[in-house]
Amino acid sequence: MVVRPLIGVSTYLESGARWGVWELDAALLPAGYPRLVQRAGGLAAMLPPDDPAHAAAAVARLDGLVIAGGPDVEPVRYGAQREPRTGPPARERDAWELALIDAALAAGVPLLGICRGMQLLNVALGGTLVQHIDGHAEVVGVFGGHTVKPVPGSLYADVVPEETSVPTYHHQAVDRLGTGLVASAYAADGTVEAVELPSADWVLGVQWHPEMGDDLRVMRGLVRAAGG
Repeated sequence: MVVRPLIGVSTYLESGARWGVWELDAALLPAGYPRLVQRAGGLAAMLPPDDPAHAAAAVARLDGLVIAGGPDVEPVRYGAQREPRTGPPARERDAWELALIDAALAAGVPLLGICRGMQLLNVALGGTLVQHIDGHAEVVGVFGGHTVKPVPGSLYADVVPEETSVPTYHHQAVDRLGTGLVASAYAADGTVEAVELPSADWVLGVQWHPEMGDDLRVMRGLVRAAGG
């Protein structure tokens, strides 16, 4: 029997979600995330926000971790004042996901940050963010696309060696890199599109949304590193 690695994916809480006759608070995750994990050979486990003190225990049960996309990171987390185009804070999610990242790094659990997840990885390691860049989320609620170019010799280049088009939706980006992080892919305008932590076995962040496309290679890289 093939044993599939258990990959945890962070989720978020939304009030007033509707299904059937119900309108209740819900822990939500776009279906593209678990589907991508499954297609890449893993088992997906949803991780709703919890007490940050429980993060290490949650990560200890996982073979790999994905920090999913979502709302803007609260600027106070990286020592900045909120700018007008920065979204409202998601403090409970920030605290939970930062604790998950810290636990994964401490335990050596393979980690993939997607969009917000990459930005939060950077913040967790002391980096900062650009709070708004024009042109990267041109139509509200519609994913765009552009090419990213890997940095030769990087972990990302090992996974995706060629320049490729990716599905994207973001208005913030990495500014100063966190301690130990290096950029491993760029957009044509110089925006950092992937970061990694060379001192760890497998830690990667990507600014785009692989769950919205057909390229499984980034997630397969995580699943392989998790034992798949």
